[in-house]
Amino acid sequence: MAKRKIRFFYLPINRQVLIGLIATIIIVSFGVIKFSAPNYGERPVFQAQNGAYYQGPTDEAKMSLTINVAWGEQYLPTMLDTLDQYQVKATFFFIGRWVEKFPELITEIEERGHEIGNHGFRHWHPKQLSKEELISLIKDNEELIATETGYQTDLFAPPYGEVDERIVEVAAELGYRTIMWTIDTIDWQRPSADVIIKRVVDNAENGGIVLMHPTEPTAAALPKIIANLQEQGYRLVTISELLE
Repeated sequence: MAKRKIRFFYLPINRQVLIGLIATIIIVSFGVIKFSAPNYGERPVFQAQNGAYYQGPTDEAKMSLTINVAWGEQYLPTMLDTLDQYQVKATFFFIGRWVEKFPELITEIEERGHEIGNHGFRHWHPKQLSKEELISLIKDNEELIATETGYQTDLFAPPYGEVDERIVEVAAELGYRTIMWTIDTIDWQRPSADVIIKRVVDNAENGGIVLMHPTEPTAAALPKIIANLQEQGYRLVTISELLE
């Protein structure tokens, strides 16, 4: 019985074409992987490996303005009037020792409909604290804020922006989400209002969290920041709404 011969047909192809075909296959493959990823019914919320929130979901044009308060009370009335003017609600993180000195201001901020967050009882370095001291840093302020306003927050912004897995874990044990930022205005250095505006506007993105403090240039920059972001189509919401 005669054996059947198997014939192989070769198409003329040069090396560049072959490389192009391989690259196309790889790109298509990654595209398939990207768009066929499992959907668990939740919008993505950007967290670093340490578990802190640096950004909100990016599927909607929403951003949050956060204001850390340990000083600068003289500029808060102007900033509050600006927020009212543009019908924007911000999230304010308070240091407890400041709340002790200006309880009427935190009460006014809460009554104007803004969100309250915990910035620690004192402006201490969290990484230098024991677990017990870190718990006290958060809980003492929690009790003070509740006493002055009746407000119960679950948002914690570590003093100095110091954060690691241990800090996030301790805060989580106390029922807190640790909030960081996407855009740092670095306004505590008191740059000009134009510099602060540019830092925010040039880096605006869906889910962005903007960190500010009550300073004179920040108060001056705030109207243009809000107007520009709104013109770009961003809705400015509280952190809790951003992370929903």
